[in-house]
Amino acid sequence: MSPDLASTGILTADAVRLGLTAEDKLDALRQCGEVLVSIGAATQEYSAAILEREESVSTYMGEGTAIPHGTDASRAHIKRAALAVLQFPDGVDWSGNQVQLCVAIASRSDEHLTILQALAGVLSDSTKARSLRETTSVDKVLELLAPEDEEDDE
Repeated sequence: MSPDLASTGILTADAVRLGLTAEDKLDALRQCGEVLVSIGAATQEYSAAILEREESVSTYMGEGTAIPHGTDASRAHIKRAALAVLQFPDGVDWSGNQVQLCVAIASRSDEHLTILQALAGVLSDSTKARSLRETTSVDKVLELLAPEDEEDDE
């Protein structure tokens, strides 16, 4: 069973931004950090660390998706665990790969492993991954990142 990112507050509607454009990878990364700061999950220092992480290791994951996050040292600048989902329909050049979806992570501990597990489940399904890259509905993003058995939990 996948973790329920929406009901835990890790992913909220205000952290989903669709139909964006970015000049380049750095612009997309800056936007990711800005969303995490704007939803109260992280500080500006963490936002800057997202750029620092990308300089050392690419966060490109395949399927048109990148998962930007800060360095281990920047965890002190995280206020709460959160995801930000940013969609760039026209794509962003990510060091030779095209990225249409960035899922930025703020996590203070190993809780990011649970987050990555949930994301992996969605991104490994090419139909769901395509839906995330192409949807124009915030509710659809939240639905795709919720567990499939959510309706049974009433």
